[in-house]
Amino acid sequence: MTDETTTTTTTTTPSEGGERSAERTAERTAERTAERAAPVKKVASTRKPRPRIVGVPNDPVADMLTRVRNAAGARHESVSIPVSRTKLEIAKILKSEGFISSFDQPSARELVIKMKYVGGKVPAVSGLRRISKPGLRVYARKTEMPRVLGGLGIAIVSTSSGVMTGREAERKGLGGEVLAFIW
Repeated sequence: MTDETTTTTTTTTPSEGGERSAERTAERTAERTAERAAPVKKVASTRKPRPRIVGVPNDPVADMLTRVRNAAGARHESVSIPVSRTKLEIAKILKSEGFISSFDQPSARELVIKMKYVGGKVPAVSGLRRISKPGLRVYARKTEMPRVLGGLGIAIVSTSSGVMTGREAERKGLGGEVLAFIW
C-alpha cells in the first residue's frame, strides 16, 4: 500500500461578505483612531477645589497639647503656639496648677509657653490627653466630674462660666465639656 497525498491549494477570491467585513474593520479602526486623536472635553466639576492652607489644624486645642507634649519630651525651654482665647485660658490653668513656669503673648497671634522642669531634668508635665474631640464630644455633669489619676492630675473643663479645672467646676456646681486630662 502506498500513501499518496494530494495537496490542493485553494485561492479564495473576496466575496461580497468578505468585502463587507473588511470594510467594517477599516471603519472601526478609523473611528478608534479619530477618538484617540480628538481632544476629550472634561465636564466641569460642581465641587469647589479645596484650598491648600498650610498650618491650620482642625483641632487647635489638640495641636496645643501636642506641642506642649513634644516640647516636654524634647526638653525645650519654650514652645510657640498660635493664640486663641481658649488656649490662653488653658495656659493660665497650666500656670496656676504648676505644670508650666510662665507664658506670654509677644504678639496678637502668638503665645509662648515656658516649660517647667523638676530638678532641671524631669518635665513637670508627664502626660496630656485630649478627651473631647471634634468627632466625639465628651460632656460631664456637675456630679460626674472625672478624677485624673485619683486626684493627682487635673481635668480641664469648658463650662458656661469659662474654661476651668474639674475641681473648680465641681465647687461651683457646673458641668461642661471635658477638654483634656493633664498629669
